[in-house]
Order: sequence, then C-alpha cells, then structure tokens
Amino acid sequence: MGIVLKQSLNNTIVTYFGFAIGAANTLFLYTNFMQPSNYGLIQVILSVSAVLTPILAFGVPNSLVKFYSSFKNEKSQDSFLTLMLLLPLVLIIPVALISYVANDAIGNLLSRQNGIVRDYVWHIFLVGMAMAYFEVFYAWARIRMKSMFGNFMKEIFCRIGQTILLLLLYLKIIDIEFFINALVGFYLVRTLIMKLYAYSLRKPKLNFTPLQNWKTIVKYSALIILGGSTAIVLMEVDKVMLNNFLELENVAFYAVAGFIASTIAVPSKSMHQITYPLTATYLNNKDTSALSQLYQKSSLTLFIVSGLLFLLILLNLNELYELLPDKYAGGFMIVFWVGLVKVYDALLGNNNAILFNSDYYRSILFFGVLLAVLAILFNLWLIPKYGIDGAAIASFSAFFIYNTLKLGYVKSKFKMLPFTNETLKVLALLIVVGAIFSTFSFSFHPIINIALKSILMTVFYVGVLYRFKISEDVYGFLSKYLRR
Repeated sequence: MGIVLKQSLNNTIVTYFGFAIGAANTLFLYTNFMQPSNYGLIQVILSVSAVLTPILAFGVPNSLVKFYSSFKNEKSQDSFLTLMLLLPLVLIIPVALISYVANDAIGNLLSRQNGIVRDYVWHIFLVGMAMAYFEVFYAWARIRMKSMFGNFMKEIFCRIGQTILLLLLYLKIIDIEFFINALVGFYLVRTLIMKLYAYSLRKPKLNFTPLQNWKTIVKYSALIILGGSTAIVLMEVDKVMLNNFLELENVAFYAVAGFIASTIAVPSKSMHQITYPLTATYLNNKDTSALSQLYQKSSLTLFIVSGLLFLLILLNLNELYELLPDKYAGGFMIVFWVGLVKVYDALLGNNNAILFNSDYYRSILFFGVLLAVLAILFNLWLIPKYGIDGAAIASFSAFFIYNTLKLGYVKSKFKMLPFTNETLKVLALLIVVGAIFSTFSFSFHPIINIALKSILMTVFYVGVLYRFKISEDVYGFLSKYLRR
C-alpha cells in the first residue's frame, strides 16, 4: 500500500485543488455571474456528453489497463497500443455521421421541455469525443504508473478555463454563445495536451500486425462499453432526465447540490487511479493474497475519509447555503442521498477494478445494464412525483442495488469481502461524531462557523483513529508526520 498511499495522496491534493476551483465556479461564479437557465443548459451539454463518452471510447481505457501488463515484448506492446488508438474510431465515425444526418431528430429528443437545447447537438458530440480520447491517453499514462499530470488535466485544466470564461462573461467581454463554444475548445485542447504527454512517456510505433488475442481484447472492450455506460448513466441520467421534465433552472439547482455531495468522492477517484493498474497486475499474476489485502485496506481507508467528509458536509450545510443566492438553497435532501451514494461507493474499495479486470466481467456488465434501465425507470417515476428530490432518491436507489450486487458477486467468486472489524469501529465512530457535533451551533459568520466546526470534528475524529490504531495505513501515515 506504500505506492498506493503516496500516489493517492498526491492525486488527492491535485484533485482537491481542482475541486476548490470547481467549488468557486459552481457555488459562487456560476450562481452569481450566469442566469440559472444558461447554467442548466451547460450542465445538460456536459451531462449528455459524459453519457456519450464511454460509448465513443469503446472501452479502450479499461482495456489498456487490463491487457498492457500481459504483453512482455516491445513489438507486441506496439501492436496492442496501435489497436487501442484506432478502436474508438469504430464508433466515433458512425456517431458523427448519425449526428450529421439526424441532427434535427436528436435535437428534438433532447429538447422536449427546453427548446434551447436543440441547437447544441454538435457541441455535445465534440465534447464527448474529446472526453473519450482524453480517457484513452490518460490510461496510456497510468499504465506507466504516471497518473498525477493526467489527474491535473482532468480535474483542473477545464475548471480554470471555466473560471476565466466566467470572469470574461461577468465583465461582458463575451456572451453566453461564445462561452459555450470556448468551453468546447478547452475540452479539445485538454485532449491534445494529454496526448502529447502520453506520447512522451511511451511514443507509439504503429504496428498493424494482428495480436493473437485481438478478438478477446475487442470483445472485452465492447462489453466494457456497457460497464462504462452503466456507471456514467447512473451518475448523469438524473440531470439529463430533469431536462426533459422540469425547467433548465432546476438542472442548475440540482447540479449545485450534487457538486457539494460529490466532494466525498474525491479520495476514491484519487486512489482508484493507482489501485486500478495494481489490481490488474495482481489478477494477471494470480496473487489472491495481495488482492484481498488491497481490497480491505482500500475499503477501510476510503471509508474513513469519505465518512468524515459526509459528516463535515451535512453538519455545515445550512451555513454553506447562507453563502449562496437564496434560489440555490434548499438542497439538503439532494446532498444527503447523493452523499450516501458516494460513501457506499468508497466502502467498496477497489471492487470495480476487481470485477472489470477479472474473467467475470461479463456477468457484472449485464447486471449494470439492467440497473441502468432501473435508474431510468426510477427517475421516470420519482421526478414527476418529487421533483429534483426525486432525482436524488432515484440515484441512491439505483446505486444501492448496483453496489450491493457487485459486493455479493465478488464475495461469491473470489471469497473475499472488503469489510473487517475495523469497518464497524469506523462506523461507530462516525455515528458518535455525528451525534455529538450535530448539537454544536456557533453564532459567528457562516465561514467562521464552518471552519470552527470542521476543525473540531476533524481533530476529534482523527485523534480517536490515531489513539486506537483503527487503520494501520492511517496510523502509519500520521505517525510519520507527527514524529517530525
């Protein structure tokens, strides 16, 4: 876990810096410098693009990580990397043609409730394509165990771009149309920069010699489309479907609350960037002991961090909403339900990596497709009934079923669970911390209240973890710095 903890920490710092920029954009700049309807439009464009991304990527990011370590000589690696570069074009070209031929039909489908969305079909395709190839080149870097620069580009680059554009919009130097076009440009430039970096680590030598297992790789990639689509659909379908039932302003309100809750997922995203290739290596080497240890330690570490973040957010939420325009307040239930999803995701550790890199990936992918359908049905039922709160409940319900099935599947096939006695200790500690600090209330400025309560909670929580050595990794990490 040494390399995991070190790179995860570096990635977490980068990711949280990106989230800080994203927080400034989402909570203050977008909410004050842009009309909610325009912000809702941008959220719809990015959400539909995100749903399109795994389809256009053709599962290549996952295939790169899974299969690269199995090729031992340079010639076979070149053949494999050539295949990985070209495979996304199998779907990008047809989707581009469909977008051209059926542009009006697609626009009408996306704009049943909000007609303005109709004019942005090509924007959605270009962002989706850029996101897809960015993930390909990011995976290219990760197989060389270099994830920090890619994480910087993923979490920070486009957010800084949005900050600049929002300031220009506020100063009336640009209009909303220029803003959206320039935002698409940032995503395209980000992909080009990531490509150059990936090639600096391992420059491709085009080799069209067919691999012996090319059919296996293509089949795996095609099935991963379903898996990747499932995860993205479950995360983005709520905003896409809100666009079809409610005014665009509601998409903006939901996006702000969802962003607050998504902060909980940052440590998971950072750790997975390094645990994913490690998991693939352990599976390829059939090292079940190391795999089990990684499963349990990643679960415990992520649960410790995500649980604390969940409490920090919930117990400071009223003060945070005092800092936002009134029309964006009132999203407590959205933050609660989406936050629970992120904590459950973290509790599973590297479960996803085990499933998608194992020989059992087919079954779980089909589970995922069924659950994506279930998520859509939940949204169709709950959004008309409960509005934006219904979308959050639908997301929680779908993810709860999906994650529980994945947990059971790994248990049945690998005879391992991520939970230990320490998991129960952390849960008990979280309940105690939540009960104690839910009674704390200060009468200062909201920012001071948030800072004061957060410091007290964190010191108490970390102090108990350290005193009772609940996690070896966390204890070792803290001891290293406390002894200096």
